[in-house]
Amino acid sequence: MRVGIVGGGWAGMAAAVAAVQAGHAVTVFEASRTLGGRARAVEASLPDGTPVMLDNGQHILIGAYTETLRVMRLVGMDPESTLLRRPLALPFADGTGLQTPAIAAHWPAPLDAIAAIATARGWSWAERLSLVKASLGWQWRGFRCAPELSVARLCSGMAPRVVHELIDPLCVSALNTPAEQASAQVFLRVMQDSLFGVRGGSHLLLPRTDLTALFPAAAADWLTRQGGHIHLGQRITQVRWQDLYWVLDGQAFDRVIWASSSSNAALALVKCAQSAPESIATPLQAWSTTASSLRFEAIATVYAWAPQARLPHPMLALRNTAVAPAQFVFDRGQLGGPAGLLAFVVSASDGSREALQTAVLAQAATELAALGLSGLQAVQTVVEKNATFACTPALVRPPQAIAPGLVAAGDYVQGPYPATLEGAVRSGWAAGNLP
Repeated sequence: MRVGIVGGGWAGMAAAVAAVQAGHAVTVFEASRTLGGRARAVEASLPDGTPVMLDNGQHILIGAYTETLRVMRLVGMDPESTLLRRPLALPFADGTGLQTPAIAAHWPAPLDAIAAIATARGWSWAERLSLVKASLGWQWRGFRCAPELSVARLCSGMAPRVVHELIDPLCVSALNTPAEQASAQVFLRVMQDSLFGVRGGSHLLLPRTDLTALFPAAAADWLTRQGGHIHLGQRITQVRWQDLYWVLDGQAFDRVIWASSSSNAALALVKCAQSAPESIATPLQAWSTTASSLRFEAIATVYAWAPQARLPHPMLALRNTAVAPAQFVFDRGQLGGPAGLLAFVVSASDGSREALQTAVLAQAATELAALGLSGLQAVQTVVEKNATFACTPALVRPPQAIAPGLVAAGDYVQGPYPATLEGAVRSGWAAGNLP
């Protein structure tokens, strides 16, 4: 079949690879000049004028992202060299926090996670036991709970310190939704796969390259070698149904995979429905209504630089408060970037770019002072206003199938995962393989 794919993000490129693997002729249309969507490279300069490649948001992967790692290998990327693998560790600047002992780094799940909990610095035995007890309870119940339950209610029996220093940052980083509003069922699925799934599932995989190079660019090279076509800087302005084909700006396809944002897809399909026959217009309108009902959360990444800045670990947890909004900081100098470049992540962010940048730099000056860091200068602050859908309890997400020959791919479509790279890749692969 001739397959047209609208969107060259992680979902769209995974869909393209899957469709080519299935024997189809594939054409990808990407409105931007850079592949990757909401996980792509951004050019910038350090305060001293040195060119630097950033990302439009700091992302990490975990060992449980089995589909992402598989598809990366398929297109020729080596995760062992492009990702820094580290056992589960969420240390704070003062040395407290969760860190997997070196001896337990390669133990089978969940023994490695239990070892990290048992040796968490700064936690009492009662606090550690509250987490172990809750985790085993989740496993005993098959990682299932009432669909209307929030993460905060799910973890209400845990010690407050464990909730504040572990559950809250894990929840907001995985679901990009505060624990009081986040779906406990989706959170449990992430915990099941990461802590109780494959060996090394809880490991943190930190990109050593920019996010476009990590997968989308490699997928594009692979796709081109297989005879596929990539059109950058080409925004699809019209989609219509005509004589059993889908037509994208005058080009007919047997199947179209819509892999742009949900809002972009909904707008385009509502417009298409206006001239489509009723049998096509009705499912287009129904799908668009569901997609349009999604609410979104922002993610901000504040990049800052000081020539001598270096963290004791490539990634540190931060004590997040209303006036100290960042949850994590990454040392990009230890991840293939220039020395002294730090990336502060504010998940579920709120407020203007300027206010966030000011607050994060003040937070860094206070919380990282003990490390001898000073003189951090802002490089660039990236705010993705619609970074992810708000992953709330009992959320109804649009289905993959839209209409005959038309399917959606994206981290927002129906599936067990929140808006993550793994969710995007899984969705894209499934879309590219639909009969």
